[in-house]
Order: sequence, then C-alpha cells, then structure tokens
Amino acid sequence: MNLKTLPDLEDSRYRGKRVLVRVDFNVSVSNGTVGEDYRIRMSLPTIEYLASRGAKVVLASHLGRPEGPEEKYSLAPVARRLFEIVGKSSHPIRFADDCVGESVERQISEMNNGDIILLENLRFHKEEEVNDPEFSKMLASLAEIYVNDAFSTSHRKHSSTYGAATLFDTKLAGFNLSKELAYLSMIKDNPVKPFTLVVGGVKIKDKIGALEHLIPRADKVIIGGAAAYTFLKAKGVKTGNSLIDEERLPWVTKALSMYGDKIVLPTDHVGARSPTDTSVMMIKGDIPDGMSGFDIGSETIERYSAEVGGKGGGTVFWNGPMGMFEIRAFANGTINVAKSVALAFWRGSKTLIGGGDTLEAMKKAGVAENEVSHVSTGGGATLRYLAGDTMPGVFVLSGV
Repeated sequence: MNLKTLPDLEDSRYRGKRVLVRVDFNVSVSNGTVGEDYRIRMSLPTIEYLASRGAKVVLASHLGRPEGPEEKYSLAPVARRLFEIVGKSSHPIRFADDCVGESVERQISEMNNGDIILLENLRFHKEEEVNDPEFSKMLASLAEIYVNDAFSTSHRKHSSTYGAATLFDTKLAGFNLSKELAYLSMIKDNPVKPFTLVVGGVKIKDKIGALEHLIPRADKVIIGGAAAYTFLKAKGVKTGNSLIDEERLPWVTKALSMYGDKIVLPTDHVGARSPTDTSVMMIKGDIPDGMSGFDIGSETIERYSAEVGGKGGGTVFWNGPMGMFEIRAFANGTINVAKSVALAFWRGSKTLIGGGDTLEAMKKAGVAENEVSHVSTGGGATLRYLAGDTMPGVFVLSGV
C-alpha cells in the first residue's frame, strides 16, 4: 500500500496550517500521574517535525473506556507529561477541555505557528466509537491536514481514525505509523530467516489469525504462558487445573498435526495450587490434579533461551509473557526470555516485541528499548495486521 508520509510534503506546506494528528496516548494513569509513557515518546518525532515547520499541531487521542466524561479518564495528566518530556521548548503546549465545539475552535484559532494543543478524550463522546458522520465532520473542521500516527488504533473504524480522515484532501502517515508498518510487513510477508516466533500470554483466540499466517513462515514456534497448557492438553499431557482454552482445542490440535515439528512446548513448570500459594514447586511432565502451572520451569527456560538468543541473525517476534510475571515467583521464564531477545538483538537478529504486557515484561527484565529492533505500540492492532486483516485507519490514508 502506497501511503504518503510527512516528508512527502514540502516544508512550506505545513507553515501556518492546522494539522490534526491522531496519536495513541492510551497510557496508564494512576492518581493523576502517567505510568509507562512509551506511546507518548513514540509520537514525539511526528509532533516535533510538524511544530518545527510552523504547523499548528492538534493532537487527538482516547484514554480507556469511559462512559461519557469521567475525570479519571481525562487526558490532562497526559498533557502534563507531554510538557515534561518536550520541556520548555519553543513549542508551547496547551490542553483543551473538550475535543469538539466552540471552545475548542476558539483555542485553536488563537494558536501561533509551532504551537501544540492536546484535545480532551475523544471517547467522552460516544459518537467517536460509532464513526458518527456529524462527529467526524466536527473533528475534520478543526484542521486542514490529517496525520495518523496511531497504529495501535488503526484496526478500528472510529471517527478519529476513519470518518474524519475521509474528509481531508491531504492525509498522511506519521513516523510511528510508518515504522510499525515497515517492521510488521517484514514479519508478515518476508521475515529474515531463521524466523523464531515466541508466543505467550493467556488468550489464544486473539492470536489465532496471526498464528495461522505466521506459523507456516516460522522455523521455530516457542509456546509459553497459559497458551502452552492448551497445546500440552492437545498432546495428551496432564495439565491439572492450569488455564485451558477448551474452545480452541480443535484448532490447536490441527496446528500440532500440521506443524508439530517446529512447535516447541514446555517440559517443566513452576506450579502452585493458586497464584497466592507460597508452596511453589517445580513440576516436570504431567501437572498433578489440584495444581496449576504459572510459569515455565528451569529446564524449559534453558532450552527457550538457547533457541531465542543462542545463534543471532534472522528474526525474532515475541508476543506474550511466559507466565504470571507480575508475581515474583512466576517471573523467571519471562525475564529470561526477555534477556534472550536482547541477546539475539546484540548478535545481529531483527527483534520485534508486540503487546503491552510484553513491553511491561521487558522493562521488568531490565531490557532497554534500544536492546530490541522495534517495540510495537499496538496490541490487538499488531495481531490483526499480522493476520492480514484490513486496517481501516491505514486503508483510508491510501486515498482509495
């Protein structure tokens, strides 16, 4: 798909123009303070590129799933964090208490070239998520150029990602969106060999489309997390009380019959009767009744670490933790895999990490963002794109 990007327009085209930029500032906020701010930082190249060329930059985002205006879902803390990151530069940052309406229009009309304004949460208006035509018109009326830099929301046909975009003559892909598409297209269509796929987490159903597309291209498919227990059950291994996706057992059984030679499963586990049980034990093979697996065991860690980080070269894509890593007793598998991904990067592999949990796990392992080739800001969007699904927010930029 041939998309226009920011450098495709001459710098002079931005000067004095209002540019609506759909960003993804859907970050964790607790007691008015932003937690992990990776998504905010990933938007900075686009924001600063536009502001430095004299554009009036209008940022639009959602936060959470509010039922109308709710203070705990306000983007005000995000505006403060954005100001802290950008610093007292020559690009003043404002915050609007709504995303459409006369007050917002007035504030935008008062902007100087290079100014930045963040609109209040788009989802305070229910019209956003249903792609309401009138709401789309109101958003589009705020600017003269449209930029999508929010890959992670581009699988949704909402007003800010689709409806409003259709109303602009000039619509562009931001730097973050362009980078996501470049890396994920490589993974989807032509991964550098050998290609190692590392899959964890809980929900298999969300990953099936991507797995159907990627497993045939992969040289090794390493399974951990709760997903592993459904695979083990399909192979006849006793899984005790471990979490099983019964509905997906037929799909897993079929995948094992077709690609069993490349699918690698745990041979030992860190088990307990419950996540809060202090009597944690190492279990090899079958998991006894009454016990659940909450992490991969030491033998499996050694094998997985060798598969991921042992060689270098090729491609590694990791989506989903190896266990309940939020609890220290069940974090070793995830931490070791994260460090192995970093090792693979330093040994010359292209390494991609997808999903919010996986980013959190990487940070917990002490792996820095510059120790992987790319960290995708999209969770569901990443999986949908890798499955080959249409991405409305990307498709609309093509002008087709």
